[in-house]
Amino acid sequence: MCLLLGATGVGKTLLVKRLQTIFHSQDGKGNLGDPPATRPTVGTNLTDIVAHRKITIRELGGCLGPIWSSYYGNCRSLLFMMDASNPTQLSASCVQLLGLLSAEPLAEASVLILFNKTDLPCYMTIEEMKSLIRLPDIIACAKQNITIAEISARKGTGLTGVLRWLQDTHRTSS
Repeated sequence: MCLLLGATGVGKTLLVKRLQTIFHSQDGKGNLGDPPATRPTVGTNLTDIVAHRKITIRELGGCLGPIWSSYYGNCRSLLFMMDASNPTQLSASCVQLLGLLSAEPLAEASVLILFNKTDLPCYMTIEEMKSLIRLPDIIACAKQNITIAEISARKGTGLTGVLRWLQDTHRTSS
C-alpha cells in the first residue's frame, strides 16, 4: 500500500490520474493531453496500478489530516506532496511531514517528497524549498529512506520518475 498525502489543493488527485494514464500507455510516456477535471478529495480514493505487482495508492484528502494516522497500517511507501508555488502553505506542509516521519507505523516506509506545480511562474526552486523547511536536517534525522522530486502533475513533468520510484519501491514488497 502506498499513501498519497498532502495539504488540500496540492494536486494529489491529478497526480494519480496522470500516473494511470502514463502506466496504461504503450510507450510508458503517454499522451497526457489536457489535464482532467478534478475536485478536492473529501475522504479517500483507492487506485490500483499493476506494475510487476499491484500497487494500491490510497489518496487521502488534505482535510483528513487530523485522522491520517488511522490509515498508516500496511503502508509500504508514502508520497507526500507539497505545492511549490505556495510559500504560505509550505510551513504547514512541513509540520505535516514532520508528523508523518515521526509516526512509528511509518518508520519502515520509503518516502518520496513531491514538490508539485513547478510549471507555474511563481514556483520556488527546489533549493529555496529545501532551505526554507530545512530539508537536509529533516532527512538526516528521519528513520525513513527519503527521496525528493520536482514535478508538474498538470504538464506531466517528472511523472515517469514517480512511477519508476513506485515500481522499484514495491518490487520486493510482500
